[in-house]
Amino acid sequence: MASRTLTLIADGCSYLECPRWHEGRLWMSDLYTGRVLAVTSDGDVDTVAHVPGQPAGLGWLPDGRLLVVSMRDRRLLRREPTGALVEHADLSRLVRWHLNDMVVDAQGRAYVGNSGFDLMRAAPIRSAELVRVDADGTAVVVATDLNFPNGTVLFPDGKLLVVAETIGQRLTAFDVADDGSVRNRRTWADFGGPPDTDVLADALVTARLAPDGICLDAEGAIWVADALFHRVLRVREGGEVLEEVATGDLAVFACMLGGHDGRTLYLCVAPSFYEHELVNTRDAKLLACRVDVPHAGLP
Repeated sequence: MASRTLTLIADGCSYLECPRWHEGRLWMSDLYTGRVLAVTSDGDVDTVAHVPGQPAGLGWLPDGRLLVVSMRDRRLLRREPTGALVEHADLSRLVRWHLNDMVVDAQGRAYVGNSGFDLMRAAPIRSAELVRVDADGTAVVVATDLNFPNGTVLFPDGKLLVVAETIGQRLTAFDVADDGSVRNRRTWADFGGPPDTDVLADALVTARLAPDGICLDAEGAIWVADALFHRVLRVREGGEVLEEVATGDLAVFACMLGGHDGRTLYLCVAPSFYEHELVNTRDAKLLACRVDVPHAGLP
């Protein structure tokens, strides 16, 4: 395997998630400061939005307007050309717990996950829903019984959607129909399967891998941020690990391919994910390394 050198792109953040390469910059959410950031490859950081309800997943409508997940109030927000954030959809009646990551397709349909239970208070593990929000704001549950649906990718033809189930220790695939519905659910890669307990501490002790943020490359492999073991893995369908990049003392929670040629792998790292440990700190960082195969698909 090739040796990868990690370089620091930006620091001074609380907890970075949901990175997206868009129009020459990496966009991402700094959860515990409530900011959506855009960062150049040289590390210049711009705050493009403030989300009091805690930002997470990002994506864009066909007309270029930004969609932002507002986690705590379980809404999807839309950034207007004026810069104002308005409600795009209220998902509070459709989901079990706070929203997190999402992917937005070429038609402006957002596929949004939620944690299913109160992770920060170590509540009993519960399954969660995947919601589709159409470009007009209409929302519908398209899948249930997911174990913490998190990072999500769409393959280039828009016909295959893969969701990282963080607690379920697997990547789950769906075929996407022309109307945006999903079907033919199956395991794309299995890293250990769902826990046999609803006690979070016990599940984490026995876990082998916790897939968090993910991104797709042009060979159909998926880079997976392992939220437990300080590494990102490049995985092909079936679960074969093609490459591993370690992140040292900091855990990695999300990854994205970008840069001028799509071959820069950006990594969102932090000491932990717990809000009470990070809310008053600025120890999260954005790292990057060069890889061989460029970005593909969405986000």
